[in-house]
Amino acid sequence: MAATNGTSLTYKRILLKLSGESLMGGQSYGIDPRMLDQYAAEIIAVAAEGVEVAVVIGGGNIYRGMQASGGIDRVQGDHMGMLATVINSLALQSALEAKGHKTRLMTAIKMEQIAEPFIRRRAVRHLEKGRIVIFGAGTGNPYFTTDTAASLRAIEIEADVILKGTRVDGIYTADPEKDSSATRYDRISFEEVYAKGLNVMDMTAFTLCNENKLPIIVFDMNKPGNLRRVVTGERVGTLVEF
Repeated sequence: MAATNGTSLTYKRILLKLSGESLMGGQSYGIDPRMLDQYAAEIIAVAAEGVEVAVVIGGGNIYRGMQASGGIDRVQGDHMGMLATVINSLALQSALEAKGHKTRLMTAIKMEQIAEPFIRRRAVRHLEKGRIVIFGAGTGNPYFTTDTAASLRAIEIEADVILKGTRVDGIYTADPEKDSSATRYDRISFEEVYAKGLNVMDMTAFTLCNENKLPIIVFDMNKPGNLRRVVTGERVGTLVEF
């Protein structure tokens, strides 16, 4: 597939999944403006080459529903977590638009004053028009993670791939931060991930991708230029394939 500037694209429509924690940078809480600016620049760089970009971002830098305590039940906690993802989505939208790119924020929970409700056909049309689309509020349901929301939205918009941007450069045989002997996979099958018990996404999200033949690439989003390298087909991170 050809991009607008002649660059050959391996993936034309992507769903980028970012964790809320990635926005913290070196902080212990909240949003680091430098990380926000870096991510916005990386996303706009690939959109400028003709890639249709959708984004799902978590809320763990603000609140995690599954960690609800102090009398807050799980359902209420999950709703609070969904609102945290909307805060992050608004921040990313602001950073992208400050750099001059058109965006749309669509949420699974109606909040018309600040975002459009998610409507599949409308989301696809925004992407076709070159707008960066951010999906907030998860799936709108408790007990489902933003990984699951990313998988669901990617399938609905017929994305070519899910790109899971993390702080590590792929999937390893063990946690590389705890085991110095861990080695990275360049490619791995869905069946191997199941068999080896590797942690790529939560099982609901991962199974959705497997059943719908949607590949996943896990890569280091914090290394400048990596997102562009992925969409142009360079071997970056780990590809989970069939």
